Amino acid sequence: MQEQDPLRGMDAVFPGEEFAGRIERIRAALAPLGTDALLLTGPENIFWATGRQTAGYFAFQALIVPASGEPVLLVRQLETTGARASTWLSDIRAWQDGEDPAAALGRLVAELGLKSLAVERNGWFVSLSLGARIAAALKEVRIHDGSGIVEDLRAVKSPAELAAIRRAATYAQTGMAAALEMCRAGVNENDVTAAMTAAAIVAGSEAMAMEPLVSSGPRSGVPHATWRRRRIEHGDAVFLELAASHDRYHAALMRSVWIGEPPAEATRMMDTTLRALEAALAAMRPGIPCARPHEAAQAVIDAAGYSSAFRKRIGYSMGAAFAPDWGEGAILSLFSHVTRLLEPGMVFHLPATLRSYGNFTVGASETVIVTHTGIEVLSDLPRTMTVR
Repeated sequence: MQEQDPLRGMDAVFPGEEFAGRIERIRAALAPLGTDALLLTGPENIFWATGRQTAGYFAFQALIVPASGEPVLLVRQLETTGARASTWLSDIRAWQDGEDPAAALGRLVAELGLKSLAVERNGWFVSLSLGARIAAALKEVRIHDGSGIVEDLRAVKSPAELAAIRRAATYAQTGMAAALEMCRAGVNENDVTAAMTAAAIVAGSEAMAMEPLVSSGPRSGVPHATWRRRRIEHGDAVFLELAASHDRYHAALMRSVWIGEPPAEATRMMDTTLRALEAALAAMRPGIPCARPHEAAQAVIDAAGYSSAFRKRIGYSMGAAFAPDWGEGAILSLFSHVTRLLEPGMVFHLPATLRSYGNFTVGASETVIVTHTGIEVLSDLPRTMTVR
């Protein structure tokens, strides 16, 4: 009789049944390829399939999901304890420091007797060099493109995932409310960021997959700028955006502040973003192509004469995330020519922003769940610009 592992699943985010169902869905999606197994290396996909999470995902890891039989996880030796604790897996293998993980993977595939593999090719953490070594280690194996199999399954969230995202949204709103309260002349960007992140973490947030975006004055007109100690002065715009997380599932929120009376152009741009966001939200319901909300927002922006101040998608999928990105935009976006239909259980962040590049940015966002009849908006924080 096999001895029970007291660590197994101790820190898992969901019960074993949730992950067992996901493995079966992977097998069903894999079947048309006719391969012996699917090889996953991306931390988000491995997490979705097994619950495996760590801050050490910079070290190579791989999950083999066979067409039949138990999944096998390969991790760095140091990571085996965490892998046992965060997953319900019974077969966890290790490669040692100083060893080429590609060679360890090759030996494992040979030991399992796999003759053909579907391999995801979109992982961010397999370098060109490592990829070449993996290809050499698997030279006797027939390789098929398994990219997108798990991503397609991740797009529609389970009830357990939606519950985690709703909780993350409450943390994000708490953090945003604290940041808005902190914004005033005389404080600096670090003060605002500290208030934002502290409030979100105290509320319950775990590690965030990307740092908050906090910028002021002319820096607020630079996309994806982060805090850099700048003192906030009268007349400044302040741009605020963060995503908080619960069990690795993220929800994001964006708001705008003006210190003093905003100029007429900023007020008009802010009004346009709010109308564009409302138009996009109003267009969202099951059965509608993902392009439709973007088109609705774009029409409002174009009519106001701000097309050049936008030039981006209106939204992207949200779910489980690891740095460097809090979103699932690589899976699904609300953008032109995206024909996939919205389904109940999909989750999106819709950041409606307009920029005077190098001068200021204004906007607001919501994270929403697609329901059977429309959408569920996960924040009740006012979207209007806060004026201090």
